[in-house]
Amino acid sequence: MAVEVERGRRLFTVEEYHRMGEAGILKPTDRVELIRGEIVEMSPIGHRHAAFVDNLLQLLVTRLAGRAIVSVQNPVRLSDISEPQPDLKLLRHRVIPYKDAAAEGEDVLLLIEVAETSMRYDRTTKLRLYAEAGIREYWVVDCAAETIEIHRSPEESVYRAVTRVTSGGAVSPEAFPDVLLTLIEVFA
Repeated sequence: MAVEVERGRRLFTVEEYHRMGEAGILKPTDRVELIRGEIVEMSPIGHRHAAFVDNLLQLLVTRLAGRAIVSVQNPVRLSDISEPQPDLKLLRHRVIPYKDAAAEGEDVLLLIEVAETSMRYDRTTKLRLYAEAGIREYWVVDCAAETIEIHRSPEESVYRAVTRVTSGGAVSPEAFPDVLLTLIEVFA
């Protein structure tokens, strides 16, 4: 059952959201995600955004082969009313296959949002959502500035450790400190 909010807006659960897809209300081509019970339209993917997602995907898959699952633009269930679709995520290997049960917050080692037109949203709404869900590491890739913000140590609705890596620098996922990605490679 959906949840009502004070503003008179109807919030949806993840189950209702999926049923809308099964019923054809939401089409496979709709670029939407469920955030705090609201169906939110995602920004179009520009060529720089696509290129940087592809670069990160190739780098992470190559360097983490067999150590983690690299997932691109797939959902992660964070609560009964939130199922965002980050650009990339690193998932831990687990006993229950992901085909049998959706990825949840506890499975996530790293979430990455690549921001070409969504920078403000990724730094506010998404950041709070991920911190509240206990996502231990969140990167915001700034397509315009060609920098990466690294957010770690979630506490309530904030990340206590924030680092901005600029040109000439390199980043490593906290779960895999031996895996080094230079910004030159990411933004090639």
